[in-house]
Amino acid sequence: MDRALNLDQLSEPFDVAIIGGGATGLGAAVEAASRGYRTVLLEARDFAQGTSSRSTKLVHGGVRYLAQGNVGLVREALLERGRLRRNAPHLVGDLEFVVPAYAWWSGPYYGVGLKLYDVLAGRHRLGKSQLLSRAQVLERIPTLEPDQLKGGVRYFDGQFDDARLAVTLALTADDLGAVLVNHAGVVGLLKSGGRVRGVRVREEESGREHEVQAGVVINATGVFADAVRRMDDPGAAALVAPSQGVHLVLSDAFLPSAHALMIPRTDDGRVLFVVPWHKRALVGTTDTPVPEVSVEPRPLEEEVAFLLDHAARYLTRDPRPEDVLSVYVGLRPLVRAEGAARTASLSRDHSIFESESGLVSIVGGKWTTYRRMGEDVVDHAARIAGLPQRPSVTAGLKLHGAPLEDRVEHSTMGTPSEMLAAYGTDADLVRDLAERDPELAVPMHPRLPYLLCEVAWAVRREMARSLDDVLSRRTRALVLDARAALECAPVVARVIARELGRDEAWVRTELEVFERRARESLLA
Repeated sequence: MDRALNLDQLSEPFDVAIIGGGATGLGAAVEAASRGYRTVLLEARDFAQGTSSRSTKLVHGGVRYLAQGNVGLVREALLERGRLRRNAPHLVGDLEFVVPAYAWWSGPYYGVGLKLYDVLAGRHRLGKSQLLSRAQVLERIPTLEPDQLKGGVRYFDGQFDDARLAVTLALTADDLGAVLVNHAGVVGLLKSGGRVRGVRVREEESGREHEVQAGVVINATGVFADAVRRMDDPGAAALVAPSQGVHLVLSDAFLPSAHALMIPRTDDGRVLFVVPWHKRALVGTTDTPVPEVSVEPRPLEEEVAFLLDHAARYLTRDPRPEDVLSVYVGLRPLVRAEGAARTASLSRDHSIFESESGLVSIVGGKWTTYRRMGEDVVDHAARIAGLPQRPSVTAGLKLHGAPLEDRVEHSTMGTPSEMLAAYGTDADLVRDLAERDPELAVPMHPRLPYLLCEVAWAVRREMARSLDDVLSRRTRALVLDARAALECAPVVARVIARELGRDEAWVRTELEVFERRARESLLA
């Protein structure tokens, strides 16, 4: 991706303009570009900087939705999970989950539900669920609390790196001819004859404003969707009911296993996961309604206490605040429903709204169904703009870097060599950078599974513009170990500065900004 070239193209007319570079917006960009529509995507900050980089790292059908009776949503998500597994085998792997049973009836009870999960997945099933004995459960999860354990159930779902998938979607859209620009926020809508005909965008680094003409504008900004809608209509009623989800990252000493732990019902009625990911254990997630949205949400003390308490109930080693390597918080853009008692009961399905002036807004949904969301919103937008009706091809579209094999072996060990596999067919090009420049062949940090050549690649090919872009999303350094990310920040910042032609003053500013960001990711 060439950001400078893309900025130069903003003066050209487009068929479709998309506001928002998270899962929904990027999926819509791939969808629109793959149909041959001239497409532009504008992101105010970085790709997936919000909720789309702060998930539980699971590509799943939504086991808990079965209990709500939402079979249609589960079936659709399982279908999309299978498609993503085929279209991005370098990014999505299979993960076995264990559901422990501490009452004699719970194993058979959950077993029946997970058999239905298998049936709904059909030929897209990743593995067969089955009942487990007590010994089999403890063999898979050796740090599980054994007292009163009767047995359990195993089932399979998918796992991925959310920010890496987001960057891959951006690269895919770019391959298809879309124009994408990050760090370029939409500050207004252009109208003609009472209809939305484009956007006014301010590029962050230069401060320059551009007027971008488009046949239709899609608002795919997640929890910020209402703010964009009020650019169109200041009196627009709120559509989004934001909910906050917190995750704690622990060392793999708390879960020394390749299998995930799923607790089907917590005190607030949610599912709790303890998931192995890049030699770490992710514990999450909460579901807390919040009155307003922010770019960098912070965890509430009670949320952290909730997760630590529930982890201690089910693990033999009780995690403390000082054991937390990082904490991250995402805001879910749930569709507002009058009378809903709590956000856990609100729909995770997506909804599309069209204003009187033709602004198309999509809210709700989840990562697993990003492709279907893109298909639906582009169908709607194309009708509004009078674009040629063309069928969707994304169900079978291989994403950027996808190897020929439909299945790739994935590892949770997280060594630099294994992490490069996520670049797919670009991996050899990343390695070439290290071979040509020995200074880039060294690890970013002893506790992190990344090489400095990935920093240079992120800037040259993936539109990384800041230290946070590289350490939070192009790599997952901040998520895996916030202290290690802080320690390696100076050397990483200087590699970025060299690539972008920045001076020492820029480096100092970046380090100050990132230090504040990283300190917010630590509990102690």
